[in-house]
Formats: sequence, C-alpha cells, structure tokens
Amino acid sequence: MKPSIILYKALPDNLQQRLAEHFTVTQVANLKPETVQQHAEAFATAQGLLGSSEKVDAALLEKMPQLRATSTVSVGYDNFDVDALNARKILLMHTPTVLTETVADTIMALVLSSARRVVEVAGRVKAGEWTSGIGTDWFGIDVHHKTMGIIGMGRIGLALAQRAHFGFGMPILYNARRHHVEAEARFQARYCDLNTLLQESDFVCLVLPLTEETHHLIGKTQFAMMKKSAIFINAGRGPVVDENALVEALQNGEIHAAGLDVFEKEPLPVDSSLLSLPNVVALPHIGSATHETRYNMAACAVDNLIDALNGKVEKNCVNPQVAG
Repeated sequence: MKPSIILYKALPDNLQQRLAEHFTVTQVANLKPETVQQHAEAFATAQGLLGSSEKVDAALLEKMPQLRATSTVSVGYDNFDVDALNARKILLMHTPTVLTETVADTIMALVLSSARRVVEVAGRVKAGEWTSGIGTDWFGIDVHHKTMGIIGMGRIGLALAQRAHFGFGMPILYNARRHHVEAEARFQARYCDLNTLLQESDFVCLVLPLTEETHHLIGKTQFAMMKKSAIFINAGRGPVVDENALVEALQNGEIHAAGLDVFEKEPLPVDSSLLSLPNVVALPHIGSATHETRYNMAACAVDNLIDALNGKVEKNCVNPQVAG
C-alpha cells in the first residue's frame, strides 16, 4: 500500500504524476484550520507533506500524527517550526541548490537598477518627460570597481561575489559565521566584521536567512554606519531589516538608495512608505521566479519527499539528525 501524502501546492502535471506513482496524494488549497478540518482523515493518516508558503507549526502537526517528512518548495524554511518537527522526529527537506544562480542574477539586477535608477528613469521616459538631452537629474552612479559588501557568504553569496568580481571588477568584503576559503581564493574576498563592512561598502547586499539571531540585524545603528552614497540591497528575508529604520535612512539621506526583493510584510502593503520613495526599487519577491528555476525547485522538492519517505536522506535535509 502506498504511503499517503498531502500536497498543498499546484505542481506541473508530470510532477504530480511522479508523486502519484509513489504515494496516495490528497491535494488541498492551503493548510488553514478549516482546510485541515475538511480533510481531517487525510491529514491524520498522511506520512508526507509537500508545498510552500504556509505555516507548518505544532498545531498542524498535532493533526498529523503519522507524518514522517515534509518537503518545502523553497530554500528558506522560516514557515516551519523546526523544534516541533525535531520533537516528533519529522524530516524537513528543502531546495538549497537549484535557485542559487537565479537569485544571484536578481541581486545583480537590483544593484544595477538601483545604481542607474533604471525603474525611475524608464517611468519618466514612458511619461513623456524625455523631450531633450538629459540633465544631471537623470544621472545614476557607477557600479564597476565599487566595493561590494556581502552579508552571508553561502551559495548565493558566493554566486553574487563571482558576478561582482569577474563581471564588474568589484572588490568584495564579506561577513559570515565563518571564513569562506573559496571566496577568498577565487575572488580575493576579504572577511571583516559587520561594522567594517557597513562602513567601507558602496553596495551592502544582504542574503541572510531569518532566524532569531538575524531578526532586525540591520537597523537604525547599522544604517548610520553606512556611507551616504551607499546602496542597500536585501534579497534574503524582510524581517532581517528594521523596515522603519530603512525608510528613515532613505528619507534622511543617510544612504543613497535601496533595492529590495523582500519585506517585513508580504505582499508589501500599498500604503508602505517605501513605495513613495523614488530611490527605492521594490520587487515582489521574485528572486527565484523564472519558469526554469521554479520548475526545478518543484522537481527537487518531489524527489526530496520520495527520498525522505524511502529512508534516503543524503542531501537537502534541514534536520538529518532525526533520521532513523
């Protein structure tokens, strides 16, 4: 008899068929209490859970006593109560490798569009303001050979450093939990403490996950340390930054501009002060949002769940210590 699973995300037909070959699949729209109640028997007997962008907490796990593995179609897992999963010896699988290059592309797009004011001036062209030769009020700032500071030198940080160093001749500073030998060897990246990075970087790029330690890591004090000409980029998680402090720094000219793909509240509220600032490029959390990468993420998540429920936890597992 096939193990049963709950699927709470729409997948391409071929991936749903792959799941159906291995499991009895119950597809639901979300993990809200009313949905769980509606499919109470399926949740009670499910051994696997696959999807994204929904809270998986202790209350849900109480309704899923047979659950052995959950697989998220994402690299981040801040929607999961990892302690609750560990207490029940439930595996958490994620997709840390397939989106690396695409997210790094997005960060460089934010760097370039913020520095050269691409979104702002393109809007002015469409509004019919380009009626003669442009003046200095249309100018941006150079990217090439400026110093990039990367906060978080994981896979994405490394891919970003490669683009910045080889593509734009940018010196690389980085701050991370430990020294990254590959970054230092390949890109001559210099490890430094956070304060030094903030003070010396022309572009401060944040690629950290959200944890208790990183929540509001960047706030009023940190923005005050940055150059007035600096551009701040966040493509990690919104709550790593105190958004009110960021707005204040931008309004007061403490920093030059910001390029943001993530926010404290998503979707970004329409009355957010960030939307009224011309020196902000705001994207709708599109870091991995290409057709190719999102398909590859979904395929990876499917394979992860199949492996986990077959006892093959060799990669992509957040909590491998609970296996066995």
